[in-house]
Amino acid sequence: MAVTYTWSVVQMDAYPEEGGETDVVFNVHWTLAGIDQTYQGYAYGSQGVSVNPDAPFTPYADLTEAQVIGWVQTAMGPEQVAAYEANVAKQIEDQINPPVVTPPLPWNG
Repeated sequence: MAVTYTWSVVQMDAYPEEGGETDVVFNVHWTLAGIDQTYQGYAYGSQGVSVNPDAPFTPYADLTEAQVIGWVQTAMGPEQVAAYEANVAKQIEDQINPPVVTPPLPWNG
């Protein structure tokens, strides 16, 4: 099974002003979609992020989705990222090979 994962940002919560900067992101709402040909899995959540004082501050208007996804995945840590992707892969596997089925009643045939 070759799942292609797509992380997306759907919303960011920001403080209007903090530390002399404006629109400082502190929470990111994200989605994770996985697809294997015709089967799909999905996860969503939110992740708190904090400003790295050693990195240059990026103004809100200049943020890219890839940058923010990087923040989310760093804040989660590689084990949690892998766990979300494994969850999505399991959803797809369960569609391909259902763990539970409901066959028609044999006397209604």
